[in-house]
Amino acid sequence: MKKSKKILSAAVAILVMSSALFMTSCKKASEKQSIEQIKEAGVITVYTNAEFPPFEYMSDNKPVGVDMQIAQAIADEIGVKLEIKNVKFDTILSSVNSGKGSMGIAGISVTDERKQEVDFSIDYATSKQYIILQKDSEVAKIEDLAGMKIGVQLGTTGDIIISEEINGTEDEKTKEHIKGVLEGSGASVTQYNSAADAAVAMNSGKVDAVVIDKLPAEIVASQYENFKAIELVYADGSNTEESYAVCVAKGNQELLELVNKVIEKLNKDGTIDQWIVDHTTKSSAS
Repeated sequence: MKKSKKILSAAVAILVMSSALFMTSCKKASEKQSIEQIKEAGVITVYTNAEFPPFEYMSDNKPVGVDMQIAQAIADEIGVKLEIKNVKFDTILSSVNSGKGSMGIAGISVTDERKQEVDFSIDYATSKQYIILQKDSEVAKIEDLAGMKIGVQLGTTGDIIISEEINGTEDEKTKEHIKGVLEGSGASVTQYNSAADAAVAMNSGKVDAVVIDKLPAEIVASQYENFKAIELVYADGSNTEESYAVCVAKGNQELLELVNKVIEKLNKDGTIDQWIVDHTTKSSAS
C-alpha cells in the first residue's frame, strides 16, 4: 500500500509539473510577443504561406496579397515595421504559439482543433471548399470523387476534409468509427505544398481532382484551359463554409484585442472586400 501511494504521489507530481511547464511555455510565448516588446523591437513578425492567392502569393520575389495588407495595417497601428516569414502552411500555428512570430495570417480557417493551439481574431473573410476538375468531368458532389486520386494542399481544411472522408473519423464521445463518404471507395489523397503544385500534378495526370478553398481554386483553375472549379457539396446538399482569422499565441489577449480593432475597422469600411477584388485580379494575371 505504501509503495502504491508513493507511485501515485509521484504520478501526481509529474502531472502537476507538466501542466505548470505547459502553462509557463504558453505564458512566455504570449509575453514574448506583447505589444510593449514588439514596440521595443521595432518590428512585428508575421508567419504566412505565400501559396494561397489572392490572400497571399509571390510578386517580385516577396509575399503580397490581402493578408499581407491586413498584416501591414496591424503593424502600422502598433507603429512598427512588418517582417514576413514565408513558411510551410502546416508549421505556422506552432511557430506562432512558440513565440517565434507575433501572428499567423495565411487564409487560416478557424477550427475547434486549431483553437486548442492558438487564439483567433474575429473573422475577416469566409470561404468554402471547391473542387478543381477537368472541364468535361461529370463530378457534381464529393461522393462522385469515389475511386479518384485527389490532390490537396498540406495542412489545409481541404486536406483535413478529404483525408477524413477517405479514412473515416472517430466519435469524440463514444469513440466509435464514423465512416467517411469516400471510405472504401478506392479514393486516395496526395498532399502538395500548394494548390498550384497540385494543379500541375493534375495536368500531368497524377491526380484526378484538387480540393482547395474557393478563391485559390478559381484562380488556379483559370490558368488552365481544360480546368474548372465547382463548389464541394455533399449529396444531402450541405457544404463546407468556413471563416478566416488571424492567429496569435495562446493567452496573448492584448495583441488579439488590437488585431480585432484593426480588422473590425477594415471590415466595416469595406477595405478588405476591395483588397480581395484587387488581389483576385492581380494574382489571376500573374
